Amino acid sequence: MTRRDALKVMGAGFGSVGLARTLAANPMTQAPHFAPRAKNVIFLFLNGGLSQVDTFDPKPELQKRDGEPMPGPKIKTDRAAGSLMKSPFAFRKRGQSGIEVAEIFDKLGDAIDDFCVIRSCYSDNGNHGPSLMLMNCGHQLPGRPSLGSWVTYGLGTENQNLPGFVVLCPGYPVMGPVLWSSAFLPNSYQGAYIPNGESDPEKLLQNIRNHAMTADQQQRQLELLDKLDSHYLDRLGYQPQLEASIQSMEVAYRMQTEAPEVFDIAKESAATRERYGDTDFGRGCLMSLRLVEHGVRMVQVYYGNFQPWDSHDDILVHGKLARQVDGPIAALVADLKERGLFDETLLVIGSEFGRTPMIQNSGLEKIGKGRDHNVPGYTTLMAGGGIKGGITYGATDDFGFKAVENPVHPHDMHATMLHLLGLDHTKLTYRYSGRDFRLTDVAGNVIHDILA
Repeated sequence: MTRRDALKVMGAGFGSVGLARTLAANPMTQAPHFAPRAKNVIFLFLNGGLSQVDTFDPKPELQKRDGEPMPGPKIKTDRAAGSLMKSPFAFRKRGQSGIEVAEIFDKLGDAIDDFCVIRSCYSDNGNHGPSLMLMNCGHQLPGRPSLGSWVTYGLGTENQNLPGFVVLCPGYPVMGPVLWSSAFLPNSYQGAYIPNGESDPEKLLQNIRNHAMTADQQQRQLELLDKLDSHYLDRLGYQPQLEASIQSMEVAYRMQTEAPEVFDIAKESAATRERYGDTDFGRGCLMSLRLVEHGVRMVQVYYGNFQPWDSHDDILVHGKLARQVDGPIAALVADLKERGLFDETLLVIGSEFGRTPMIQNSGLEKIGKGRDHNVPGYTTLMAGGGIKGGITYGATDDFGFKAVENPVHPHDMHATMLHLLGLDHTKLTYRYSGRDFRLTDVAGNVIHDILA
């Protein structure tokens, strides 16, 4: 019997329904399992597959043996692979930590002492869809709640006038809305998707204002609906899906007063906006700063529509992409610090998998200087709330193909993120269809060595 069921039985009648509604109407204020290191999460997702050997995992042996076959038995990849291909980008040691960073991330390199560079990530499937699902939802197939949904289910949000989980993307990444779905969790925990291709909040947040009714008229309408719902629940008892729908509508109503202000980046100084740049990703980073500043629990920023980092044909495209994200990420780190949010905000930068150290050679390429998907080894960066900065963790082999030291699976990443938020990933469960589900399924270990 659940807590709500027990309270209903103990106090029969309309009063119990009212109590059930009180408990259900504000599920966004939950206590963590233990003292958290972080309060919020910003996940910058470079969808398509960030190449580890061209960004944060330098391999001298790869440079030395450019054009030679990969040593050992032939490795099966998604598409035909040719010889080893050195990175066209120079690496150099940055910060006091001396972590090597590619030249295409120059400004982020200046802030590398704030980051833990996890060089030993690995996944299970070489296709974008399943790998995106695993990294975002803890499972390769649709039908499981997203990371942000689990976080808000476990902790809620600090601002009742905004969604607890916001997703920003100019378009849709591969798989689309299932990546931020609440699935079988109440739908009040699903991500609020905002296509951030616009900067004007009136265009960005379509239909945010009710031009047909005043605020007082809307309030009276909601009070009438609340009475009708109460009578309905008095007859049927507690209905979690209805309660979740009611709450979603109430949040939408309250968003009218605060969301336009929060999403209006024109409120920031011209100098601040210039540091982020007038790009979709830059605006997304600045919006994420403002959202966590106003109590939103989790913000996920996808780089762009479809899979922009999927550099099969020409890895030099990574240079152009990196220059568009480098400044905004560095600006976000600086502003989180300046506004006193860095120590309580967990910042994650990564993608669904990496890219091969070999050149792709499927016969379909036009330029023929690209890399295929790489699941056995890739890199993810973490900084902020509870993370030890200025370190690298784990390692891939001499060519950057496979994680060989301290391998990190998405389940381990999720377990660590939840731990930093004060949640035990083995106890954050939801009973559905006869069993208890959790984000990390039946696996996952907290990576204690990267914690400050």
